[in-house]
Amino acid sequence: MAKILIVDDEEKMTHLVSGELEDNGYRCDIANSGQAALEKFRSNIYDIVITDLRMDPPDGLALLRKIKAENSQTEVIIMTAYATASTAVEAMKSGAYDYIIKPFSLDELVLKVEKILDEKRRSDRLEQLEEDLKSRSYDTFIGESKPVKRLFELVEKVSRTDANVLLLGKSGTGKELVANMIHSSSPRRERPFVAVNCAALTETLLESELFGHEKGAFTGAIKRKPGRFELAEGGTLFLDEIGEMSGQLQAKLLRALEERKITRVGGTEEIDIDVRVISATNRDLEADMEGGEFREDLYFRLNVFPIRIPSLSERVDDIPLLANYFARKSGYGHGDLAPEVLDLLKEYNWRGNVRELKNIIERALILSDGDRIRPEHIAVGPAKQPERLHLRAGSPEEGLDEMEKAAVIDALQKARGNKTRAAEILKITRRMLYTRLKKYGLD
Repeated sequence: MAKILIVDDEEKMTHLVSGELEDNGYRCDIANSGQAALEKFRSNIYDIVITDLRMDPPDGLALLRKIKAENSQTEVIIMTAYATASTAVEAMKSGAYDYIIKPFSLDELVLKVEKILDEKRRSDRLEQLEEDLKSRSYDTFIGESKPVKRLFELVEKVSRTDANVLLLGKSGTGKELVANMIHSSSPRRERPFVAVNCAALTETLLESELFGHEKGAFTGAIKRKPGRFELAEGGTLFLDEIGEMSGQLQAKLLRALEERKITRVGGTEEIDIDVRVISATNRDLEADMEGGEFREDLYFRLNVFPIRIPSLSERVDDIPLLANYFARKSGYGHGDLAPEVLDLLKEYNWRGNVRELKNIIERALILSDGDRIRPEHIAVGPAKQPERLHLRAGSPEEGLDEMEKAAVIDALQKARGNKTRAAEILKITRRMLYTRLKKYGLD
């Protein structure tokens, strides 16, 4: 709970302000002179000091300077009935967070206090994240919004178990970070965390990467090589982009999960494995099953505990925290983000999610030379637009089904038969696309 010191030579004012703040859940002390305030300040730790400007020496400005000299973390709000441009400038130069003109609304003062404490919490959170970063070889999942809090709850629950986890979410949402969180909180945390991107390798290379190979198994196999299953023994194997795995490899993976055994490429020896599998995809695997592209039995083996990772557009409240984190973490120096920049970032439609935000902040830091980041340094496109199914124009007599069918055919032609790309063009899910293909006899 935040602790606040209220200073004013009018006792009635200190009781009025402290009563309002205490009603809002804050702990308050009062002092009726600058000297009494200094004595209290030196024997207590205060988050905020709210002080009158004109008092017997030391006055508000002198008190402000002493407070900032002794503890720069304490924020000060100046109250004054004699506000002028020069006194305001002098107060801000001396380190005041803000000033408020008497008579003022108590609600206005409470809002200023809440703003200070929100910024303090955000700063403390960033410092903790930076400390975490120093002690880890990987980044961390950042967020305090409701969707992220729910995500953390699910991670905490499943981390205690050995269940296979399927992470669902768009590209750039941080699926590998979540997988790492699960592993780091699990009983397997002292054992390896091994990641494989199933979309980055050909079928032959991926098979060798997962299961290992024997010497001479194929051209270039000059020695025996253990696979990722063996390297992850006792720990966690993270299979990213699992939806891109070929049918043949899906069958071999299913057998490994069911029997807890693998066989290296070119080998005959069965090797026992003790590995927890976390997989991830940005595809609609249920639609892939309907289309025969993903094995149903493997899907249910992987999907013991599904977790959906929210997109950045679903957690815009985290954008200021993320943007400041990336700015402070970069090697280009930390430039402050102007308030209008954060407004701009919140309005953008983040197709690339957190990964895109990170890249945009890095570019802005380069353009700003480490100074304050302003809107002209931010390269983002148009604001959010509602998603809709794009239909080609037709005559009034043409039925809706015919228009929709024409749109589906047009998208398939543009995508050269690639159903994933066609679904993206139509701005619908792959499952919705398969439903329409069946409906119009296009499958």
